[in-house]
Amino acid sequence: MGERSKRIFDLVLVLATLPLSLPIMGLVALWVLVDGSGSIIHDQIRVGRGERKFSIHKFRTLKSGLEDGATVATVGDPRITRPGRFLRKWRLDELPQVFDVLSGEMSLVGPRPELEQHLQQIPASVRQRVYRVRPGITGPAAIAFLAEDEYLASVPDPLDVYCRVLLPEKLRLELDYVERWTFSTDLKLIAQTMLRVFSAKAHSRSRRMIEQIAVAAAN
Repeated sequence: MGERSKRIFDLVLVLATLPLSLPIMGLVALWVLVDGSGSIIHDQIRVGRGERKFSIHKFRTLKSGLEDGATVATVGDPRITRPGRFLRKWRLDELPQVFDVLSGEMSLVGPRPELEQHLQQIPASVRQRVYRVRPGITGPAAIAFLAEDEYLASVPDPLDVYCRVLLPEKLRLELDYVERWTFSTDLKLIAQTMLRVFSAKAHSRSRRMIEQIAVAAAN
């Protein structure tokens, strides 16, 4: 699928689903506002297409003034707000990124945009191949690593484990997607996202897979 047709697909699907997603975002925004932990929307600089930096937008899940701490927030992190625990578990904090799709910075499906410091240990050749397309709200790594926050909460150094063990595997999945990318693949990944994000079984499978990756990396 060409870049132009993928962009048209994104716009059509986002605009068609706005009547459903806007009321949900309105309710989430009200919840975050009532919680009183800071602004409703949090923006953060990430690496996007062509390794160019851009601002990604999320519903705030960390307490105001504490966003500049550890760059990996795990389950149980004291910085996470009350609504943030729910929003992060079910990925609802990512909903504002539909506007990043409309602006052309992101796609519905693609490699997840990473913090620049997380990518420092990744070879430039891999980064260039992965980020030659727009980053996505969802993608193969986002689906496979649903239980990432839960697993990282169980290790002594979450940032080290994320960058050294999990991120290379995530980028391997992202690169495979970029190089095999088709219209049907995007439809399949969107369907899998809707089915698995709210599935306890999918989260359990993800946790087991992540544990296997960690064990393999340790041996």
